[in-house]
Amino acid sequence: MRMNVNNISNTAILNKEEGTDIRKQLGNLSSSQWAWALSIFWYPYMLFEPVATLTLKRFSPNIWMSRIMFTWGIVSMCQAATHNYSGILACCFFLGMAEAGFFPGVLYHLSFWYPAHRLPLRVAFLYACGMFAGTLFIIEGYPQTVDFLSEDECAAILADLPQQAPTMRAKTFDTDQVKSLFKSATFFPFLMIWTTHGIGGWGISFVLPTVIYELGISNTAVSQVLTVPPFALVFLILMSLAYFIHHGYLSHWVAGLGVEGIQIICYILLINVKQPVAKYIFVMIATAASQSFFAIIWPERIRVAKGTTTAGLAIGMTNASGQLMGIVGPQIYQPKFGPTYRISYACSIALLAMCLGAVLSTWHFVRKGDAKGMTMQETEDGVLVA
Repeated sequence: MRMNVNNISNTAILNKEEGTDIRKQLGNLSSSQWAWALSIFWYPYMLFEPVATLTLKRFSPNIWMSRIMFTWGIVSMCQAATHNYSGILACCFFLGMAEAGFFPGVLYHLSFWYPAHRLPLRVAFLYACGMFAGTLFIIEGYPQTVDFLSEDECAAILADLPQQAPTMRAKTFDTDQVKSLFKSATFFPFLMIWTTHGIGGWGISFVLPTVIYELGISNTAVSQVLTVPPFALVFLILMSLAYFIHHGYLSHWVAGLGVEGIQIICYILLINVKQPVAKYIFVMIATAASQSFFAIIWPERIRVAKGTTTAGLAIGMTNASGQLMGIVGPQIYQPKFGPTYRISYACSIALLAMCLGAVLSTWHFVRKGDAKGMTMQETEDGVLVA
């Protein structure tokens, strides 16, 4: 689902030895211009995400997702006709606009079908196997409207959902729910998590082929192959963590703190280690850890959002804040900072340290809210609370 983003990163080093790489073919782009070509995609993507996510409720998942795929495909094909800097900027901008709402829309759609405690494995699998994400839309509507469920099966799914879960019959836009979202103690801490981890953790992924190539291990062709192991490791880490979280052996928050800590350690080592193979191993681990984090925390973000409008806006705005990673990340990891990327790694360490603080504060507010909710429920049930 992120093929277009990964492709432009991979093309950065293709045919570099022959002197016909994409930066030269587009007019000898400077380091700064190439960073803008990578990052401009994320401005419209971030801007339109919240509205595009809620629009899914208005038009239904099958119609809205089909629109996204259709316009996304058209703009993707237009990239083949670009021959200069302005052309690639225009295509990447409209590509971001066309794709906006896809991933948060998938999460929003899932929240109509599953309670939060059943989401970890599903969200982790979606992240780990993005190439198979299209099969999700065998679930092409809502439990109340699909033909493949019997009445008993539909009733069982709806009974499993919590009272505050999104529902097809609710209003698409509820002003009271919007107000409650912005008043929530967890709203801004979640945005801080997505912003700091997005830039500090995911930033390197947008230039991964270039970073690996500049380690000096191999030529451009082998460097492309060396981008595969980090993503294979993502699959193993995510599915393992999701299994333990799903079965209650591990907390979302503890797992999230763990992968953040691993990233920070890897970046510290990357600043100090000089051996290329060792550097590659740490880059691989850091990349795998960074791309595992959001999938671990997403179920908690969805669980805390109560109501149909709240869930749609919370998912859309949270994911939108994370898109700063695509705007700022390529700027931090510009080729001019290579081959050591010490400045880039130092920036990532600072941002990930801020993310650790945001995770701890959000965890505190979530636990506080859960305790308050349990007390209110016990009071409503007539239970005397000491």
